[in-house]
Amino acid sequence: MPDYTDQHLKDVLTRNKTIAVVGVSTNPVRPSYYVARYLGLKGYRVLPVNPGHAGKSLFGQTIHASLSDIQEPVDMVDIFRRSEAVPPIVAEALEVCKGLQTIWMQIGVEHAEAAANAEAAGLTVIQNRCPKIEYQRLFGELRMGGFATGIISSKL
Repeated sequence: MPDYTDQHLKDVLTRNKTIAVVGVSTNPVRPSYYVARYLGLKGYRVLPVNPGHAGKSLFGQTIHASLSDIQEPVDMVDIFRRSEAVPPIVAEALEVCKGLQTIWMQIGVEHAEAAANAEAAGLTVIQNRCPKIEYQRLFGELRMGGFATGIISSKL
């Protein structure tokens, strides 16, 4: 697992405000759903991307078929896809996302070549981490036991 300092992760989560979540699900028990929902509740603008659900609404936003369909600046692309699907997503993000600062790959998702391409373009890359978990950990929502409520649930 790549090693990132807490300050680096906190800086990334503080400076990025608009997040395109690629591979978001409309199923409330899927991690991509509740991570995207959580980020929206924390004040991030979440732009859902999933070609299988394009045109539907999620969290008050229209689901986009691809990053190319987003017409506004995107600070961060959060990838909820298998590692082998990462290169074309990163290539598209580099080509079409205005204002892009960060590529974030979820837990279990890593791709060294795609990460190197994004870093060569001046982007910050986070691999094999979850922004929801890191936000909770770094901004005081988790206690020593790892969770604040005493109950682990996908519901917020």
